[in-house]
Amino acid sequence: MRIDDQERSSNIEDRRGMSVGRGVAGGGIGIVVIALIAMFLGVDPTPILQGGLSDGGSPGPQQSVEKAAPSREDKQADFVAAVLGSTEETWGEIFARSGKTYRKPTLVLFTGAVQSACGYAQAAVGPFYCPADQKLYIDLAFYRDLQDRFKAPGDFAQAYVIAHEVGHHVQNLLGIADRVHGMQSRGSQQQANALSVRMELQADCLAGVWAAHANQKRRILEPGDVEEGLGAAAAVGDDRIQKATRGYVSPESFTHGSSQQRVRWFRRGLDTGDLKACDTFSTAQL
Repeated sequence: MRIDDQERSSNIEDRRGMSVGRGVAGGGIGIVVIALIAMFLGVDPTPILQGGLSDGGSPGPQQSVEKAAPSREDKQADFVAAVLGSTEETWGEIFARSGKTYRKPTLVLFTGAVQSACGYAQAAVGPFYCPADQKLYIDLAFYRDLQDRFKAPGDFAQAYVIAHEVGHHVQNLLGIADRVHGMQSRGSQQQANALSVRMELQADCLAGVWAAHANQKRRILEPGDVEEGLGAAAAVGDDRIQKATRGYVSPESFTHGSSQQRVRWFRRGLDTGDLKACDTFSTAQL
């Protein structure tokens, strides 16, 4: 993936190494399974994060930090800043073409645990977007899990993770997230799950739209990059996660979509580069 000439985003909060209070009390296999299933790249992590509060009470507020682009010597953080900068450039142009203004999200780097406006989270929940503060959160150790546990190595696989969460930010700015959450609150659990799947698949498609535009403008893709992105999308499919954690697959409980669906929608965004092609809510066939 070619990012050397990409302007780095300065909308980075580096909270790595900062203390946020006590972690999750208790444990057992149930916590482990929930943590693994949560590593999907979630849309609204509030229920999971609230469930992860310590028995000792909510942790105190986390110290605020300045937003700044990381040092180029900090290779992983610099990579994240470059990808975020690319998403800012792409979505800024797409929004401007339709007469809208793109509000850039902040990306928070943390280690182990973090406090967000959506609650307190440990790294086990994976990268997430919090609509309440319009921030993306990631413990860079997740990239090791992506490579080792999910068997999805490569820099473009890592970029996909960020682009997917930015996709949720785009949904938030366009009012899609609010509408879907409203429908979820009025429906059954099964209906809420089905809507969540469509939200996640749309975020995958939006990640593909970013990649298409960034490649057209800056030629970011190298041989093998697309395969890395598709591999990452497949690795976090509900069916693959459920098979690994439960030993069986339960489609009615899907919240993010199957591996095949995630690959299909990421590929659709990548092939078309068209925001309108990402309407997962009007199609019967996902």
